[in-house]
Amino acid sequence: MAQDYDEARPDVAEASERTLKDVRKMDAPTARSVHADLEETDLSDGIELPGAIVLDELVVEIIPQASDEFVCGECFTVRHRSQAARTLGGAPICRDCVDV
Repeated sequence: MAQDYDEARPDVAEASERTLKDVRKMDAPTARSVHADLEETDLSDGIELPGAIVLDELVVEIIPQASDEFVCGECFTVRHRSQAARTLGGAPICRDCVDV
């Protein structure tokens, strides 16, 4: 007699059926109850996360491009002129982009 290995075992099938019935019996929350629960448990006011930047300004010093630097036309990084390999369409290309 051939055995169907894809068929669920009887004890597993019964457990699945019982679980499905239990889930159907559970009281599903309504939109109003969920909203009320969220309002009650909203504790985000006044809590600071460790390491978080709060009301601090980020100060970044911007240094202008030097006369011996260029912007690569492929990767758009600022490179020293010694890194220029060739020019493509009027834009200099760095050695790293030419190798790729």
